[in-house]
Amino acid sequence: MPAELTVLALSGVLLLVHIFAAIHVKTKQYGVDWNMGARDEDTRGDLPPLNPLAGRLERARDNYLETLPLAIIALGGVVLAGKASELTAIAAWVWLGARVVYLPLYGAGVPKVRTYVWGVALLALLYVLGVLLLG
Repeated sequence: MPAELTVLALSGVLLLVHIFAAIHVKTKQYGVDWNMGARDEDTRGDLPPLNPLAGRLERARDNYLETLPLAIIALGGVVLAGKASELTAIAAWVWLGARVVYLPLYGAGVPKVRTYVWGVALLALLYVLGVLLLG
């Protein structure tokens, strides 16, 4: 299997980590009954604001969900187009590695470094997207 597809499969695992980390901390704040209920309070705005950690983990998850489609397009695209190479594989691993590092940095509230790590991930994806579009 091409490395780019392995990275995409692992990106699904990372998505689960994001989801479960965010909901775990949110459930600690709002309780198991909230988690197992209809969560109508969420849509009505009846809940108190999230604590800082829960808020950061939700924003990290949302950020990942915003960039994951680009990864799917770029990494899947180079494989489907027959343009995958050692460099696109390296870029794929760099993207995934940066996204793995990004979550604890964001969760811990580390400023600036988190943004630089996000930038590394984006540059890796832009490289792959460039290969897909320009050959």
